[in-house]
Amino acid sequence: MRLLWELLVLQSFMVCLADDNMLHGPVFLQEPSSVIFPLDSEEKKVKLNCEVKGNPRPTIGWKLNGTNIDIGMDYRYSMVEGNLLINNPNRTQDTGTYQCVATNPFGRIISREAKLQFAYLENFKTRVRSTVSVRQGQGMVLLCGPPPHSGELTYAWIFNEYPSFVHQDNRRFVSQETGNLYIAKVEASDVGNYTCVVTNTVTNSRVLGPPTPLILRNDGVMGEYEPKIEVQFPETVPSAKGTAVKLECFALGNPVPTISWRRADGKQIPRKARRHRSNGLLEIPNFQQEDAGLYECVAENVRGKNVARGQLTFYAQPNWIQKISDVHAAIEENVFWECHASGRPKPSYRWLKDGEPLLPQGRVQIEQGSLTIRNVSLSDAGMYQCVAENRHGTIFASAELSVIAVGPDFSKTLLKKLTLVKVGGEVIIECKPKASPRPTYSWKKGKDILRENERITVLDDGSLRIVNVTKSDTGSYTCVATNHFGTASSTGSLVVKDPTRVMVSPFSMDVTVGESIVLPCQVSHDHSLDIVFTWSFNGHLIDFEKDGDHFERVGGQDSAGDLMIRSIQLKHAGKYVCMVQTSVDKLSAAADLIVRGPPGPPEDVTIDEITDTTAQLSWRPGADNHSPITMYVVQARTPFSVGWQAVSTVPEVIDGKTFTATVVGLNPWVEYEFRVVAANLIGIGEPSRPSENRRTEEALPEVTPANVSGGGGSKSELVITWETVPEELQNGGGFGYVVAFRPFGTISWMQTVVASPDASRYVFRNESLPPFSPYEVKVGVYNNKGEGSFSPVTVVYSAEEEPTKAPITVLARSLSATDIEISWAPPRENQHKGRIQGYEVRCWRHDEKEENARKIRTVGNQTSAKVTNLQGNALYHLAVKAYNTAGTGPSSAMVNVTTKKPPPSQPPGNIIWNSSDSKIILNWDQVKALDNESEVRGYKVSVCQHRQWDCDHAQPPMGPAGSPDGALAVPILLHWVLMEMFAILY
Repeated sequence: MRLLWELLVLQSFMVCLADDNMLHGPVFLQEPSSVIFPLDSEEKKVKLNCEVKGNPRPTIGWKLNGTNIDIGMDYRYSMVEGNLLINNPNRTQDTGTYQCVATNPFGRIISREAKLQFAYLENFKTRVRSTVSVRQGQGMVLLCGPPPHSGELTYAWIFNEYPSFVHQDNRRFVSQETGNLYIAKVEASDVGNYTCVVTNTVTNSRVLGPPTPLILRNDGVMGEYEPKIEVQFPETVPSAKGTAVKLECFALGNPVPTISWRRADGKQIPRKARRHRSNGLLEIPNFQQEDAGLYECVAENVRGKNVARGQLTFYAQPNWIQKISDVHAAIEENVFWECHASGRPKPSYRWLKDGEPLLPQGRVQIEQGSLTIRNVSLSDAGMYQCVAENRHGTIFASAELSVIAVGPDFSKTLLKKLTLVKVGGEVIIECKPKASPRPTYSWKKGKDILRENERITVLDDGSLRIVNVTKSDTGSYTCVATNHFGTASSTGSLVVKDPTRVMVSPFSMDVTVGESIVLPCQVSHDHSLDIVFTWSFNGHLIDFEKDGDHFERVGGQDSAGDLMIRSIQLKHAGKYVCMVQTSVDKLSAAADLIVRGPPGPPEDVTIDEITDTTAQLSWRPGADNHSPITMYVVQARTPFSVGWQAVSTVPEVIDGKTFTATVVGLNPWVEYEFRVVAANLIGIGEPSRPSENRRTEEALPEVTPANVSGGGGSKSELVITWETVPEELQNGGGFGYVVAFRPFGTISWMQTVVASPDASRYVFRNESLPPFSPYEVKVGVYNNKGEGSFSPVTVVYSAEEEPTKAPITVLARSLSATDIEISWAPPRENQHKGRIQGYEVRCWRHDEKEENARKIRTVGNQTSAKVTNLQGNALYHLAVKAYNTAGTGPSSAMVNVTTKKPPPSQPPGNIIWNSSDSKIILNWDQVKALDNESEVRGYKVSVCQHRQWDCDHAQPPMGPAGSPDGALAVPILLHWVLMEMFAILY
């Protein structure tokens, strides 16, 4: 009767396809949607909808985070017509992803995912906030720091008292991303109390933060400076299709910066885009693919501009283009389904059968959105779902596969012709004919009917199982399958072989990093069978090609499969299994490898307490890698250090059982981060992750300025200079300098404060200040904690007075066509003021302007100078001034001098020479000087020996000077003579 009922059910698919009452699997009419539930809601109930049709009527269940919900085990859960009701929902227990599961005899389907989240807004925990002190004209940021919450928030700020809210304009901006309040340029009217107001848009609840007082500093007004962008959007902004994208940008600056927007690719900002809050917010509604690109925010004022950039990327959740539909197939037919969805990034696909993952194997082939089932059987019938997903969403499409029944058929599933098995082993001979409904099975050995006993069993799927196999089990076996549609049989043979045994097993070992070892694996086996050795490491097969640097199979014979591990590393510690397999059996042997090495990095380095010069640290030990940790070393890094530096600690040496230490010798008011390095007898391990950044407390400054000196400057000035104290040695905020000075030999000090930490110079001006007078000078330091010490006293001279008299007795003469010599006498000592450090000679040609004159300076008491590189036969004017650090004095009387004419420009021509005994006779043509050239007074002959090419330094021949006639005898024996002749100007 059961078989007859199954046939009627199957045939109803073929006869009643158009009948509304036909039997079919479950189909969703309504799937659950995500819910955000306000924790403070008066309705203490959450409802997730699920409506399903099917025949027979499906049963409905629910999953939470992939686990089935047992409705009966929790009184808070109930179901009404398939909908899930959660009474008194709990944020801790009920938050998660829900799916509806529908089941009937034809299969099971699961719904899309619906997330249940809880919206809430807690109160601010901080009661009091510190006063913020800024200069007028300075930019400022007030942090909101919203309390713990869930759900979208909006922010506003109260100024002084409710309902006076901060008005946003080009000078003031409230970020809806962080809640912070930004004031580009603080004015006197901004002084007051500011309170951050946080509103949860889901729960409509509102909380107020503690007020933050804002006051103005009394140490001056902030000068103009270029914009500094404080509010900017991320470098990458993923944006969903159809959503409204909002980009924030705001800058501090003086004058108040203007904000503008542009696209870096040259395209226009979309027309639909809207700008709010003085251009501080750019909103792009209904975001589409063409709106994606690189956007720039430009902040600009008269002092400069700054630019922030961010890439808007487009994404879209999957959306069905092609779904799957129901299929009715006969046994051995092929079924093909294809589904396709749009989305960005491109969706990936997976398949479910009756709510469980469907994997590609055997007859089932899956390629992304396509599913092929070849040679369909009754076991393939059920509910199938195609799932398309990307990181932004998941969608489901469902269809039913119905399979029509047939009689037993072995044409495609014959028994295995030859089955091998070892003595004492177990064998299962499969019998899987195509048949529907399910057939009954019987077996024969040879021609005899096989009876079941304690060793021989026929399994539910028709397969024959034989345990404790013996040689007598060898023979031929026939499976006979029968159902209402017929009977069929298939025959195969069983051969029994000797078993494989491990003779030498791998054994556990304890090694050190860098060593090499061999793990043995040797067996005895039936040599008529092929044998295969494989090794696994921590459950994963070793790939000898990929991991050949460390792993190698050694042994050289078919009964040995030893494993060599070279240059062992920490990562090689674990379980190694040698697996041996023949066609009849497989066995394995395992060994554990312990690798000792340097310790792993310590964990959770925490700054427990920090003072001005110390920090109390604690940490947890990392892995000792099988060698006890012997010591720890603490390292620190600051914005001013070059990398990580070892620091002094108490205790000085930290042993391996100590997990706290006090770092000493730190600089006050400096941001530090720390890390810890562990060591053992094998070596030094990797450092821990850095701790959080913490600033040491403030302290009185201890370091005084170096190289205090000065001098120079203008009349009536005392110039004092020093080297600034580096920021890391200032010991606190509000750092500045105290400059003290007094006339040499006096008692009382005059003091002044230089408030800038970057200052390195102070100028004291007083008309009564005597010139070039000695002053004792010292420079001290101070910060928010008070004043430090002064530098050692040094002597600095006030500015000098320029010389008041000009040099006298100025004389000049021409030395050549290019050189002039000038001399002078200093002013009489009793007639001038101002120290003389040297003299300045000015020289200019008659056709040049005096302001373009060349200047030559002498040092000390030198009273003459040579002016070179002049133009020949030209009139020059010269004058002399005395100078010192204050400047130059009055000019002397101008003197005039004309340079000599230049020498002849033409060389002697037609040079002829003859040798006689030890002489060389030279003859040449006379040179006639041009009108603007000096008269020829004689000639000079230079002689240089063979290979002495530098004739400029050759010795002239001995004998009388050359005459204007153009002849000369040279009394010297030469191998080779190079002669250079030129006119000599007297």
